[in-house]
Amino acid sequence: MRSRTPDRLCAEAVELARAAAEEAARPGKVGDHVEVVADGDRVVTHYFLCEDPGYRGWRWAVTVARASRAKIITLDETVLLPGSDALLAPEWVPWSERLRPGDMGPGDLLPTDAEDLRLEPGFIGEETPPPNSAVSEEMAQLVEAEDADVTAGPPRDLPTAPRRGSISALAEELGMRRARVLSRYGLHTAADRWDESHGSKTPMAQAAPASCVSCGFLVPIGGSLGQAFGVCANEFGPADGHVVSLSYGCGGHSEAAVMPRPPRPAPPVIDETRVDVLSLREDDTAGTPESEDDLGHS
Repeated sequence: MRSRTPDRLCAEAVELARAAAEEAARPGKVGDHVEVVADGDRVVTHYFLCEDPGYRGWRWAVTVARASRAKIITLDETVLLPGSDALLAPEWVPWSERLRPGDMGPGDLLPTDAEDLRLEPGFIGEETPPPNSAVSEEMAQLVEAEDADVTAGPPRDLPTAPRRGSISALAEELGMRRARVLSRYGLHTAADRWDESHGSKTPMAQAAPASCVSCGFLVPIGGSLGQAFGVCANEFGPADGHVVSLSYGCGGHSEAAVMPRPPRPAPPVIDETRVDVLSLREDDTAGTPESEDDLGHS
């Protein structure tokens, strides 16, 4: 059990505790003596303010003790501890959770967790279809006229492109011949992220004259996400090159304000039936030259 009353000799060893704190700290960084706390029988901890600007609210804790019936004080430990109003570092977060969009630079590598929920295995090269598949051996016997061939071996071992109707060809067409593809969870998180940045609830879309679904600058995308998203191709728009929701919109809509064509000037009118006589000299009142010399002929 801890004694509530600090040992008298240990409590009086303030200078010994200060010397120990000053030895551990930088010169001049140990402040005033704050309090004495009894940690047990003949065990006392002295607290001193820390004057280091980088450790605001921290305190130097120096623990001293003495043996039973002894008058010599022994130094136990010296440590820097945070106080109630200490400035503490934020809780450590793994790098994978600290990473934010835009943090990667040229040459950076971002390893993907093997158990990433956003991904799922793609086509692994297994050509044996399940029994209930439309291209299984049992079903193939029933539909011999169909062009649904099953190739042997993984796609990487095939000498030529897979034949039409094979599982390899279907995987190639659907983009499933990668090691991993987006899972349903990955698709949903991507859709939520894109809708949050370029969706119908953004201030730009709320003030837009029309939505992207009717804009001529919208480039459709394939897959299931193409039913709700596209890519903006308006170089003057705020979302140029970004995936936008079909319900998004901006002032750069192709049909929002169609500029009228500038008026074409009228063709010039030339009157070929009239001849205007012009004088070559200011004092020529006749309006016609008197000789060839007046025209500069030799």
